[in-house]
Amino acid sequence: MLKGISHLLSPELLSTLYRMGHGEEIIFADAHYPVHVAGVPVIRADGHKIPELLDAVLPLFELDAYSEHPAAMMDVVPGDTPDPAVEASYRAAIDRHQKDVPSIDKVERFAFYERAKNAHAIVATGDTSKYANIILTKGVTPVSS
Repeated sequence: MLKGISHLLSPELLSTLYRMGHGEEIIFADAHYPVHVAGVPVIRADGHKIPELLDAVLPLFELDAYSEHPAAMMDVVPGDTPDPAVEASYRAAIDRHQKDVPSIDKVERFAFYERAKNAHAIVATGDTSKYANIILTKGVTPVSS
């Protein structure tokens, strides 16, 4: 373990976050998501919920200031009912750790799956909330002198 780094972040996830370049995306997928069909690396975070992982990641991970929506969720399929608490918990985590981040975008289900094929990695979580999948776009990390 490291001081100041959440115990929720595995060495594999930390390494992945570190290796990502600006503009690259990582997906935090709920337990229902077909993580292996995209053909990108999958990092296991079984037993963890996405909001707690966002609270662990966002202090270390700059969201892309040049992206119109550096965070995007899978949109609800017509006829389904979303749980507004899911997006609210993500928004709260983002707001706790970063300033002036635009609204969370919504991406149609199959467009989300297509976008996942270009992700740097997918984090498979134990979150059982419906429509809990979120894409984060990495920005340029500020360098202090």
